[in-house]
Amino acid sequence: MDFFAKSALLSRGWAQDVLLRTDEDGLLSEVRSNARPTRASLRLAGPVLPGMPNLHSHAFQRAMAGLAESAGKEPDSFWTWREVMYRFVSRLDPEQLGAIAAQLYLEMLKAGYTSVAEFHYLHHQPGGRPYDDLGEMANRIVRAAQQTGIGLTLLPVLYAYGGFGGKQPARGQARFINGADRFLRLVQELKARHDNKLNMRIGIAPHSLRAVTKGLLSETLTGLNRMDDTAPVHIHIAEQTREVEDCQEWSGMRPVTWLYNHFDVGQRWCLVHATHINRMEAWMVSNSGAVAGLCPTTEANLGDGIFPLGLYMRGEGSFGIGSDSHISVSPIEDLRWLEYVQRLRREIRNVAATDRQRHVGMRL
Repeated sequence: MDFFAKSALLSRGWAQDVLLRTDEDGLLSEVRSNARPTRASLRLAGPVLPGMPNLHSHAFQRAMAGLAESAGKEPDSFWTWREVMYRFVSRLDPEQLGAIAAQLYLEMLKAGYTSVAEFHYLHHQPGGRPYDDLGEMANRIVRAAQQTGIGLTLLPVLYAYGGFGGKQPARGQARFINGADRFLRLVQELKARHDNKLNMRIGIAPHSLRAVTKGLLSETLTGLNRMDDTAPVHIHIAEQTREVEDCQEWSGMRPVTWLYNHFDVGQRWCLVHATHINRMEAWMVSNSGAVAGLCPTTEANLGDGIFPLGLYMRGEGSFGIGSDSHISVSPIEDLRWLEYVQRLRREIRNVAATDRQRHVGMRL
């Protein structure tokens, strides 16, 4: 099918009279500017932008948006929000998860996201017993993506412990827990079932350095590499100051520093949040080619802190955005927050601009 846009943003900048041709699967096969519409062309209203990838999603959390917006007796934080999330997640069944994900993915498409990386850790039944089909919940995510047509990177989450150094998991984490063998079996089964699907990729997501040990992560990455040594690896890291402090107390190192000292982190990695990184760590991430997965509306909602965007961009670091807990599902709002919180913190304007790209919107 052919589409025709009077104006479209291409990799080299704005172009006029753009013909966009798709193949029988609906994927773009040709993009040509200064073209004429064909008789069959569907004319698109307004300027056309590329679809945005949503780098970080916990689909089920869309249905709890607002539940943690009443103050408790103690000062509220990420950690008190997490307890509300645990109570909510204990009640979800596979059918409900599938319905929530399908509704969310439709909202994402309408907002301009055309693909999503689903950081999926709701694996088991309430209480922690695996379903007869180990991929029961993950398959609901896949079905929701297929129903709506959004591109999916499915990231089953490796979650085994409740704190740095292999602490016992909390009761509310029971539905997330897997050891290396069962987790790799889950990944293998998902790849066998879904690897041939259009617009779909399977990777893994070690939940955080709190939730794995060095040995467990090494074993899992080795097993993943036997299946696919290019598969993406996403991890929550340095989201909270308490997390950084706990990591230093346990290891003597900050989380990002510890990760880089023990693993070969490169372009296949996405470091989600990385909110509390210092100058040296910003250089490490930029230099390695890893992507910082930033979630400004969720990070603001949870009181996480502010990512050092200006410092990171000076090092030409790669970043993307995600709607995470889906308190908002809008790439425009997340990009605006990304810039505006920098202005508030530094009391200057146009933080994301560079000498090569003076326009902040275009740069973002």
